[in-house]
Amino acid sequence: MALPQTKSLFLLFPLLVSPFIPTIFGENPSEFSKTIDVPEEPMRRQKLTSLHFYFHDIVSGRNATAVPVTKPPNPSSFFGVIMMMDDPLTEGPDPNSKPVGRAQGMYASAALEELGFMQAMNLYFTAGKYNGSVLTVLGRNAPMHPIREMPVIGGSGLFRFATGYALARTHWVDLKTGDAIVEYNVTVMQSSPVLVG
Repeated sequence: MALPQTKSLFLLFPLLVSPFIPTIFGENPSEFSKTIDVPEEPMRRQKLTSLHFYFHDIVSGRNATAVPVTKPPNPSSFFGVIMMMDDPLTEGPDPNSKPVGRAQGMYASAALEELGFMQAMNLYFTAGKYNGSVLTVLGRNAPMHPIREMPVIGGSGLFRFATGYALARTHWVDLKTGDAIVEYNVTVMQSSPVLVG
């Protein structure tokens, strides 16, 4: 005898839920997005950090810091090339200026119509109070654009729980070799739990 009751409840379910659909999806169920205000968490401390440094991508010569691990399927295109990198980060644009870390990861040519990379890298810092700390960046880098923005998706050490963004601007490039120096401005927000007791 339970089966008919279950079936009738199943048939009534859409009628019971329909008044709540605008609350769940917004007034228009076809909305692409919705923004919800999230109250501040009283048990978390927020900290904003700004970093400025230069990234040296050396693809030529015996001391290359970025090397291709794939070749393009079409020789007339760069599409499909994957580069592994362990690029030095310095305080100033001069390669001999104070080292502050390494950019370790990869960039892959992922755009057909322009030079555009999918870049995934760990910014591993080796100087000052951030020595041993890491920021992880994952995003789109189109080097021919004057400024590129990539998200910071996490970190470790003093950058644990970090989120933010990196702005990259080409400082110098050798079009024959592909070597480049890129200025980076990185802004991150960290939230750390407040320990009680």
